[in-house]
Amino acid sequence: MTAAPTPVPSSATAADQLGGGAGASRTAPNTPHAAPTAKRRGLRPKGGAWLATLPLLVFFAIAFGLPAVAIAIGAFTLSPDAPSGAGSFTTSNLTASVQGAYWTALLGSIKLSALTALIGTIVGLPLAQAVVTSRFRLFREAVLSASGVLANFGGVPLAFAFVATLGNAGELTKTFKLTDHGWTLYGFNGLSIVYLYFLVPLMLLTITPALEGLRVQWREAASNNGATSWQYWRHVALPILLPSLLGGYVMLFGSAFAAYATAAAMVGASVPLIPLHIADALSGNVLVGQGNVALALSLDMIVVAALVMAVYLPLQRRSAKWLA
Repeated sequence: MTAAPTPVPSSATAADQLGGGAGASRTAPNTPHAAPTAKRRGLRPKGGAWLATLPLLVFFAIAFGLPAVAIAIGAFTLSPDAPSGAGSFTTSNLTASVQGAYWTALLGSIKLSALTALIGTIVGLPLAQAVVTSRFRLFREAVLSASGVLANFGGVPLAFAFVATLGNAGELTKTFKLTDHGWTLYGFNGLSIVYLYFLVPLMLLTITPALEGLRVQWREAASNNGATSWQYWRHVALPILLPSLLGGYVMLFGSAFAAYATAAAMVGASVPLIPLHIADALSGNVLVGQGNVALALSLDMIVVAALVMAVYLPLQRRSAKWLA
């Protein structure tokens, strides 16, 4: 007499027997009734997140939105001290902001920012790599902490520090007799060195997370395939880091472009820069009826800053895909 075949348990029943009911819990989300519930639950954090960002949006609208609107309105209206038609619509302010000394100052700011940002990017990358690969944790933390301080160090204290060190009567200038070789701190080259004092630490802070995101497996795979260290950086690391490097360069450019207090305290009018001309216009050092030219110059800076952010944000998203 043949024994009856033993019934084969279903996958859910077998999972229940092995996992104490775990199979039922796994299949539950796939039921028709569970999916809408999960979908509804997934929508709740989004609404809460928007509500949580409301104070930040209000602050942004008050601190940045209202001044930007006021600048835009003033840039297209005549100054209150204009001989005639005060407050009326005009494009003469914008026309004047891209002519003569103002145009020279705008080009000077772009040149200074582009050069210092490039040098800061080139110098900051190997320094950041040295910090990331350092085996001394205290050294790494000390460098990153100091970079955070130096990246925000500027204004009159920074100008005074360099004047006391590399000015015409500075300690290093007298010790090495730099003036005999044509050195001067109060020019384009001197100001570039001062800007690098806070741009290089800023680049180090910007690129360090990207360097930490490089996988060890990528370097090992390149080494196993016979690639040298230079080939690894040329064909693997640098292409991956390129969006982060460009994003860091754009950030350094924006920081240098908007800097004012250091240049005003150190070089004054000897180096034509757009923030210095804005300060002169706001203080009344312009022709009668052209007070709103300062607002037009400010609008030019806002446009440049907007272009900088328009380039930076896509680069940041692109680098996050590789280094997430």
